[in-house]
Amino acid sequence: MTSSASKEGSEMTGANPPRPGSRTTSAPTSPLKEKRASFLGKVTSISQVVSAKVEQARDQAAQYRGYNKDRCFTLLVIDDQNTDWSKYFRGKKLHTDWDIRVEQAEFRELTVTANTESGVNVSVGAQKTGNRGVRSFKPDFLLIRQNMRDANEDFKSLLLGFQYGGIPSINSLQSIYNFQDRPWVYAHMAAVQKKLGKEEFPLIDQSYYPNHREMQSSGKYPCVLKIGHAHNGLGKVKVENSNGFQDLASVVAVSNTYCTVENYIDAKYDLHIFKIGSNYRALMRKSLSGQWKTNMGQSILEEIPITDRYKSWIDAVAEMFGGLSICSLEAVVGKDGKEFIIEVNDSATGLLGDGQEEDRRHIAEMVYNKMETECQPPKESKPGAKIEDDKSNPSRPTSAASAASGASSELGKAKQELQEVIKAKEVKPTKEVKDTREVKGKEVNNEVKDAKPPRPPPAVKPRQRHDSADSTGSESSSASEDSSASSTVRREVKEDEEKKPRIGEDGEVLEGEDTMKNLRKTFAGIFGDIQ
Repeated sequence: MTSSASKEGSEMTGANPPRPGSRTTSAPTSPLKEKRASFLGKVTSISQVVSAKVEQARDQAAQYRGYNKDRCFTLLVIDDQNTDWSKYFRGKKLHTDWDIRVEQAEFRELTVTANTESGVNVSVGAQKTGNRGVRSFKPDFLLIRQNMRDANEDFKSLLLGFQYGGIPSINSLQSIYNFQDRPWVYAHMAAVQKKLGKEEFPLIDQSYYPNHREMQSSGKYPCVLKIGHAHNGLGKVKVENSNGFQDLASVVAVSNTYCTVENYIDAKYDLHIFKIGSNYRALMRKSLSGQWKTNMGQSILEEIPITDRYKSWIDAVAEMFGGLSICSLEAVVGKDGKEFIIEVNDSATGLLGDGQEEDRRHIAEMVYNKMETECQPPKESKPGAKIEDDKSNPSRPTSAASAASGASSELGKAKQELQEVIKAKEVKPTKEVKDTREVKGKEVNNEVKDAKPPRPPPAVKPRQRHDSADSTGSESSSASEDSSASSTVRREVKEDEEKKPRIGEDGEVLEGEDTMKNLRKTFAGIFGDIQ
């Protein structure tokens, strides 16, 4: 009180008495230090803002310039905008030089059309500043991180379009289709329990009612009634007695759907076991608000070691529906320590705990590896190589059958032409050649040495008969005609003999005369002996 009063008095007088032995007025905090701290605080704040803006600008720049339109594959991520999936694929290349174009949207923003020839076309409508912008593209791969069906939403029609185009996905479209109804999934989990046993796979007991008319009474109370297919605790009701059960049966009647009933477990905590590719994670969640639904109100999360027992559970359910690349299993642990598996989620499972960022990176890495396998670039010719069309250039057959057929026809033509040339120029290499010709019924024998083959005329030109006037000018008898014909034949034979190759004593063709021989040897090696 005294110090307060003295302080008020000094403020009223406007004077601050200095301390003895001090040249300057002292205060609890020096004005210079306050200004310096204030300045540094402002600088730090500005630095943080600038860093955030730089990161945002970098993301936007990468988004606009990040891919080559001619050499890219489009990844469609179906998820809300709370997670920016494009940053996990920034800078990554497929097949050395193919970019990854990331498109992200929710189911409700998509319009899908499909054709057997042109494939799947997706349009995304975005509401921005009152104007609705639409962008269209053809996805090459899907990452589905949103539930296809929920309490009041059903996007089965979009899934059918994706399947129509055969687009690869994580998880597979077949498995996502199987997750449309929880009773269907539970039935497959029951099959796993039959295979492994109740001790190894402690699945909770459950009853199924297709409509309200079959709902008479539950055998044990309290129980949990689940109406239809829903997520995040929607449609779940805790029933305390038979009267409450009958009241809920009337609700099921107006909902026009099925329901399931299972025993209520007074849980100490619940378990969440994740499997992303080959990576495992286990979390324990405890409610702090006293809610029987641990996802409601406040709760604490704690990561626990993944035991062999938990690993066997998640590995078993990961084999359902042809394989689940991403899945999670939920179980509750009662206050007596007993464990009960209650449900399985697919690739739309929510990530929990401090390891969410690491889990997203594992998902992105798995998607990248899958795209490397599923997305193949179109076949291209080498740079600088001339692209030939089979139809425009039939001389270059592509198939083995057409190549063999073309070669056979070409060889046949060449062989036929060669036979004609050789038959016209062929001569046997004999030392003496006897040419016996018959002219008007008479034989003329001529022995000729060093004969040459006759010149092959393309067409046989009829020779003019020589009259007796051309030879003697006076003889017209038959003897003169015979003599004239004989002399004519001699001249023809002599001309033919001069064109035949000269044969040596050893039977070899003399120099300059072995052209036809070499020609025959060459073509005999190619086509075989020509008769």
